Order: sequence, then C-alpha cells, then structure tokens
Amino acid sequence: MGRAVETQTAASLIPPHPTLPLLRTLAATCRACELYERATQTVFGEGRKSARAMMVGEQPGDSEDRMGRPFVGPAGKMLDRALEEAGIDRDLVYVTNVVKHFKWKPQGKRRIHEKPNAREIAACRPWLDAEIAVVKPRILVCLGATAAQALLGKAFKVTQHRGELLRSELAPYVMATVHPSSLLRAPDDETRRREIHRFVQDLTRIAPLVRDEPRAERAPPP
Repeated sequence: MGRAVETQTAASLIPPHPTLPLLRTLAATCRACELYERATQTVFGEGRKSARAMMVGEQPGDSEDRMGRPFVGPAGKMLDRALEEAGIDRDLVYVTNVVKHFKWKPQGKRRIHEKPNAREIAACRPWLDAEIAVVKPRILVCLGATAAQALLGKAFKVTQHRGELLRSELAPYVMATVHPSSLLRAPDDETRRREIHRFVQDLTRIAPLVRDEPRAERAPPP
C-alpha cells in the first residue's frame, strides 16, 4: 500500500485513465477529509465495470467499516432482498456510497452513524465521479436524501420526486428513492411491510432498464 496523501479533496488522486481496481487501491490511502482518522478502512464501491445500474448510498455503516465492503450489513441485506423481489440480477448492480469512510459517534459500546457534512461530501465526491465515469451505468439510483442531494442538488427532495425517472448528465436515467436502512427503522411491522413493498415497487420500475428491455420507460424530455 502506498503512502497516504493529504489533500483538500480527492481530485488530485484520480489518475488520467482510471480502472476500478486502481481507484480502489488509491482510495485506500485517501486523506481528503478527517474521516479516515476514526474509520477502520476505506470502503470503496463494489461490482462489475459492466454493471447497468449503480446504487449510491450515503456512507458505509459499522458492518461495512469492519469488513471493507459496501452494503454488507442489515441495510445491504434488505437491498439484496428488494432487488431479488424486483427481478433485478444483483450481478448487474454496482453499489457504492457518496462518502467512503464511516462517520460515527460512540454510544456505550456501539458506534452510531453520523451524517457526513458538506465539506466531507465534497472532499470525497471525485471518487464517486470516477466510479460513474468508469462504470457508465444506464441507471443511477440515489438511495436516500444525502446521495440524492449530493448528485442532484441541495434543493432536491426525495419525498417529492421519489421513483421518478429523471434526466441528468450523470447517466441516461437517474432515480431517487429511500435508503434501505430507513426500512429497518419502521416503527412497527405493518409500516415496515408497507415501506418494503413501496421500495420494491421503485426498483421494479427500473428493472426493464437494468435488463435492457426495448420497451424500457423513457425519462421525461428536458
């Protein structure tokens, strides 16, 4: 592993002709913000370069931080379940996060998630931009408000545009929905079942795009 590099953003660390393995290696020593100091390791995106869908969350959680892989904790298992129910092949999905280090605060023996701030998001953004440029997903899915606002603007509201296929320079199709971790925080079983069903419906809408079916729904004109 190379020497860690300190910088204001990760932009200077992105090579001219990146590959996913090279980006992952370089990100492992990123010190673009202070989050690396308390995180166990960088948690880079995971999936094939040929993936048709890219799903972007906020940041790795406790399980991801310990294992070094994205979406392997309870929320990741929920996402895998929803993808299966929506008829989406998990091998066609690349998963990553806006921020690559786990931001947390102690609560007894537990490490509790803290929302990354604007500076931390901006510092890490070049990694995500590079992932998008390499994978070139057909559909980019923002999971939760942090990812949606980082990619679609601070004024974007998931509650107003959830499940819509949007136009963007980032990918041919962009959609925002809730983060699967929100389903785990449902106050009761009935609410959880209802919200899981709605989440699956959102993913079902993009399934034809992932499968590259000829009648896939088009994004609205500008």
